[in-house]
Amino acid sequence: MALSGAIRNYSRKRNEGDSAKVDFVELFFDLVFVFAITQISHFLLHDLSLKGLGESTLLLAAIWWVWVYTAWVTNWLDPTKPPVRTMLFVLMLAGLVLSTSIPTAFAGRGLVFALAFVAMQLGRSLFMMWAMRHHNPANYWNFVRISIWLSLSAVFWISGGLAEPENRVFFWLIALLIELAGPAMGFRTPGLGASTTTDWDVDGEHMAERAALFIIIALGESILVSGATFAEQEWTFISFSAFLTTFVASVAMWLIYFNVGQSRAHHKIASTDDPGKIARVAYTYIHVLLVAGIIVVAVSDELILAHPTGHSNSSVLWTSIGGTALYLIGNLLFKGYVEGRPPLSHIAGLVLCAALAFGGSELSPLILGAATTFILIIVTVWEYIGRVKEPNHH
Repeated sequence: MALSGAIRNYSRKRNEGDSAKVDFVELFFDLVFVFAITQISHFLLHDLSLKGLGESTLLLAAIWWVWVYTAWVTNWLDPTKPPVRTMLFVLMLAGLVLSTSIPTAFAGRGLVFALAFVAMQLGRSLFMMWAMRHHNPANYWNFVRISIWLSLSAVFWISGGLAEPENRVFFWLIALLIELAGPAMGFRTPGLGASTTTDWDVDGEHMAERAALFIIIALGESILVSGATFAEQEWTFISFSAFLTTFVASVAMWLIYFNVGQSRAHHKIASTDDPGKIARVAYTYIHVLLVAGIIVVAVSDELILAHPTGHSNSSVLWTSIGGTALYLIGNLLFKGYVEGRPPLSHIAGLVLCAALAFGGSELSPLILGAATTFILIIVTVWEYIGRVKEPNHH
């Protein structure tokens, strides 16, 4: 199939009224990742050790990588065309298999996880080669290079799936490092050279919207966790206060990303001469930190709602303060890259997180959660006031 090439051109039409619109089938595809994010947060909740954190990080990076590659592909291909839709449906099915195997990826279902991941990555890449061969030679060769890189990482994914569970993480770490290095190195391949970011002629508006929708998915998952945990509890003043704290934190996290950062980045990528370069750094690499921060905060929400009183143990401390800090770091890098300077409000938020870490163990989980929520509110208000005061800032 990849050899013959598609006769019809399935590329997105550019620079037309609806060209940058996210199609409903893309939102449908994202539903699989709502499930995947829930699985990862539960995986981390059940093992809050360093080992659990490392394994959760690896699984999140793999899930994000599958999603972000698909976002790039639907940026180039028109998802309203039947073959492209069919590809997305097939990826959804494989994605469900991938997501359902997350809880036991480092136990009995490692090979299932690896095979589903490789099938999604390589299958999508071969489909792109078929779709682009006669219509976009630069991107066709881009995906030839990508397929070679993914074939190399596939060896380590599958080897890890076949390995004993205690050795699996080493194989999968190598596989992930190969995949993460690919875009940074332009998928440089012997005999074929490297792709350039100008080859990656993305529609900046579409890419910005797709990444923003994934942030919504992650935030939605944290609200689901809070709501489900609160629903099962006896409703008291303490439990309601904990619930309110977690909800306000979710709202503040939404505001920190959407109030300023998302719209600025949207404008920047839409007006640049090299949108592929911004998409590679700001959306492919940096956004996974934002998602990771949201997941860790969601885990802390569940811990705080379950036991709001007493002293905060190390699990509550590192998930609550660490998750908040990670989310601020992700936003700081994202906004710093897009605007050329990191926002002072975010640096102040990180200093407050560090200060809270010193005395946090003396606080109850509820007060600790309220403190991290208050830090997020300070960052939100500071940044907003700073923007309002800036002259002629669009």
